[in-house]
Amino acid sequence: MALITDRVTAVAVTDVAALAAGAAIFGTGGGGAVYTTQIVAEAALADNGPVELVTVGDLGPDDLVISMSGIGAPTVGIEMLSSAGQIELLVREAERAAGRPITTLMAAEIGGSNGVGPVGWASRLGLKLLDADGMGRAFPDAAMVAMNVAGVPCDFSVLSDVVGNVSVIKTVDLHWLERHARALTVASGSICLGVHYPLTHETARGAVIEGTVSAAIRVGHALLSSPEPVAAVAAALDGKILLTGKIADLDRRTEGGFARGSVTIAGTGADRDRLQRIELQNENLIVLEDGEVLVSVPDNVTIIDAETGHAITTEMLRYGQRVSVLAWACDPIWRSRRGLELAGPQAFGYDLTYVPFGGGLQ
Repeated sequence: MALITDRVTAVAVTDVAALAAGAAIFGTGGGGAVYTTQIVAEAALADNGPVELVTVGDLGPDDLVISMSGIGAPTVGIEMLSSAGQIELLVREAERAAGRPITTLMAAEIGGSNGVGPVGWASRLGLKLLDADGMGRAFPDAAMVAMNVAGVPCDFSVLSDVVGNVSVIKTVDLHWLERHARALTVASGSICLGVHYPLTHETARGAVIEGTVSAAIRVGHALLSSPEPVAAVAAALDGKILLTGKIADLDRRTEGGFARGSVTIAGTGADRDRLQRIELQNENLIVLEDGEVLVSVPDNVTIIDAETGHAITTEMLRYGQRVSVLAWACDPIWRSRRGLELAGPQAFGYDLTYVPFGGGLQ
């Protein structure tokens, strides 16, 4: 990703606020609200110290990486928090399935709470954290990961809920994993924690989106330190503010473990004669204005507070909020033929031809 330049080698408690702010931006509306996860991660780092942040090139033959995330509806995740023993249980079951110790955690997605949680989990478990993730943003489907684009198979997944139920899942492909994991998640109240995609130093190379933890921290620092946070975030991402206005209509419902619907934003000030609608499926997927598609998935769209620049996740959208619509280009891996097959507009049920935002196809 072109926006990643400044590498971070360790994540300390003083970095978590910036990480959370940046991960919320990368969440593109999904990944879960960062507030409670930030508090948990800060407490873990305060108790256990900084987490070593390593690159794919730092991994050795004895390292085993596992990706971790929450799965389910973000609207439910606000109220149903994880239990204290869920992380230890997940990793223990993953090590049993892998037949070897796990040394390194990776965020399945850098977006939202799923980009922040692994830092606290790694600190509690005494593990390293990989400066990478599987999406470069947030996506709602287990198949929508860079490892799948690269053709790396997923050997197993482990899912747990707050009650203590644990499921080890081995499926023929990630589309079947999504079906099974989603059904188990809905049965558990629409929120679970999971680990999947064990990776070695050989299989991780070229199969993950590198540098995204460092990038989230850098974007978060830009947001938190600037007197003009909206402009600072757009500049840090090489992105564009599409519209500034207020939420005029909101249609949001939770079904099948997803938050679905649309939000309509009426322009204010210089944009007062404009109206945009954003289609939602956990994440912000399509931006339309006057019948024209301005941005579509897999490119990134985040609704941010028009004053503070902080991201507003799907479940926190409210009528009357003053917002700006921020868009920037996705990682090049998603513009490949395989990437668009997995995470382009048609993968979400939209009969649209993808047109790259801010640049051509790779």
